[in-house]
Amino acid sequence: MKAAHKILLVILPVLAMLFGSGCTDPNAIIDQNTAIENHNWSYSNRIKNSVKIDDASIPYNLYINLRVTGDYRYSNIFVLIRKSGPHLQGVTRYEVKLANPDGEWLGQGSGNLYSYQVPFLTDFKFPAKGTYTFEMEQNMRDNPLREVNDVGLRVEKAN
Repeated sequence: MKAAHKILLVILPVLAMLFGSGCTDPNAIIDQNTAIENHNWSYSNRIKNSVKIDDASIPYNLYINLRVTGDYRYSNIFVLIRKSGPHLQGVTRYEVKLANPDGEWLGQGSGNLYSYQVPFLTDFKFPAKGTYTFEMEQNMRDNPLREVNDVGLRVEKAN
C-alpha cells in the first residue's frame, strides 16, 4: 500500500504538469476574467484589462468573456467597451445575446452558470505596438445588474 502511495505522489504532479501545459493556447495573448462581487455588476464597477501588442502587422480577434447564472433576468446584455492605447481611443456599445426567445440559454452551461465568449472585433489590426486598455461597463437599466458572475477579455492572434 505504501509503494502505491509513493508512486501516486510521483505520478500525480507529472500528470498535472502535462495537462496544464497542454491546455495553453499559443494564439491567446490574454484570456482574463474578473469575478463580480456578489454577482451584482454596478455601473461604477468597470472591468479593466490591458494587453501588450508586440506585432501590429497581424490581425487579432477580441472577445467579451461573460458568465451569468441561470437566474439572470434577461435574454441579452449591453456592454460599453472603452478602448485606449497608442493611436486608439473610443467607446462602443455591444449587445450580447444570451438566450433564445423561448428562454433557452445560448452559452455553455455548467451547473447554474452559463459561459459566453463573444467576438466584438475580428481580424482587427492594432494601429501600433504598445499597451492597450479595454474597460467594460454594463449598460443595462438595472443598477446593479444581478446574477452576473464574471466578465473578461480574450485577445488572440487571428488565423
